[in-house]
Amino acid sequence: MKIQRKRLEGLTALLLFGVFAVCVLIVLLSGADAYKNLTEKDRISYDNRVCGQYIATQVRQYDHLDSLSVVSFGEGDAVSLSREIDGELYTTIIYRHGGYLMELFCSAYSQMSPEDGEKIMPLQDLKFAFDGRMLRVEYKGAWEDRPTAMLLSPRSGEEASYEK
Repeated sequence: MKIQRKRLEGLTALLLFGVFAVCVLIVLLSGADAYKNLTEKDRISYDNRVCGQYIATQVRQYDHLDSLSVVSFGEGDAVSLSREIDGELYTTIIYRHGGYLMELFCSAYSQMSPEDGEKIMPLQDLKFAFDGRMLRVEYKGAWEDRPTAMLLSPRSGEEASYEK
């Protein structure tokens, strides 16, 4: 009797340990899945912010009188930013081609194709349009469900105004 009781106690302890181990495994797997989902959302949000900040920074750097225009280049709309450097006119074109946000820096009078640009980051869609004096930028990241829109206000030679 005592031997059977010890076996039963040992079997009960082993069974409890197995249940505990399965519970720990379930908690770890659900935590890993939650972590994966959070990091994926964080990456998508980061890519979205980087894309918007990249375009805004480029537009602000080239914000000079008559230097900003919306053109058709690559797979749709593009923004053309011109600047004179050492007496020669150069253009930076920001556009979408082959599923990527692209940048092409070249002499204003050279004949370049969309394939000649540098890949910046994956992008599903990109649209530029002037809305009055505002530049409307609408883009959709590679893993996003809906587009993001932003309005940029080019000053083009005007001084910024500050309220006191």
